[in-house]
Amino acid sequence: MEYVRLGSTGLEVSRLCLGCMSYGVPERGSHQWVLNEEESRPFIKKALEKGINFFDTANVYSDGTSEEIVGRALKEFARRDEIVIATKVFNRMHPGPNGAGLSRKAIMSEIDNSLRRLGTDYVDLYQIHRWDYSTPIEETMEALHDVVKAGKARYIGASSMYAWQFLKALHTAEEHGWTRFVSMQNYLNLLYREEEREMLPLCKEEKIGVIPWSPMARGRLTRDWNETTARSETDEFGKTLYTSAVEADRQVVERVAELAEKRGVPRAQIALAWVLQKEPVTAPIIGATKLHHLEDAAAALTIQLTAEEITFLEEPYVPHPVLGFK
Repeated sequence: MEYVRLGSTGLEVSRLCLGCMSYGVPERGSHQWVLNEEESRPFIKKALEKGINFFDTANVYSDGTSEEIVGRALKEFARRDEIVIATKVFNRMHPGPNGAGLSRKAIMSEIDNSLRRLGTDYVDLYQIHRWDYSTPIEETMEALHDVVKAGKARYIGASSMYAWQFLKALHTAEEHGWTRFVSMQNYLNLLYREEEREMLPLCKEEKIGVIPWSPMARGRLTRDWNETTARSETDEFGKTLYTSAVEADRQVVERVAELAEKRGVPRAQIALAWVLQKEPVTAPIIGATKLHHLEDAAAALTIQLTAEEITFLEEPYVPHPVLGFK
């Protein structure tokens, strides 16, 4: 396993991050396809054995049960000082007023709830899951700064938003001397490259760590175009991500398959290798619901795509509507 610094920080993270949205109680939340605790534990243990020290979850995943499962497993399988735990805040956690968003009240309540579920005194990376249009960014950034100063988070990060919003947040923190975002968790893969226009250049210029979600397009890049899975059939959010450029997307999927066959490797390795080579990506967030998913991810670290191969994969791409922010 390779280890790199997260952005301009001194924090060392594995070149792969295990996304833990796949682990939770199926009856809780909106993801019926998740693996329960007994099924999840082998994946977390295997990730650690592969050298992965970076684990990403969120308060909203499976109504908080993802954090609980991940926290118990990591406490048993690893030393706290050797692992990096990331979680997120923003989405609705209870009905009624103050049940969601990035107000000071919501942030201060949800960090404590996440720490309780994770069974830890602090998280290494506390991320805002989305932009809150109802709360002044000054209120959000000051609250996050206070979370860090209270020792409840070591660093703060953000997830999918417009580049102007991210720059506004960075400027606000600098203007007031508050803690600055060190990472951006955005949507990036061979079927969605709109982040290359503004967000990736911004992150490179500002020395922000980039930890993309869905690097294999929810598995679409790893199987035949018309093949479905239990997740793809029930993932309502995922269905909204791949409807705008079907023909071009199909061609990209076919080129991934063609190159994988030529190289003699699984398609997942080609798709992930492309993301790993995209600057300034730090650590793609991989999902794993079968043990070979972890094997493929680790193997992708050894694949160096040539300039010609990258051009071959990218050529069919057409501009897509901006997605992933809601």
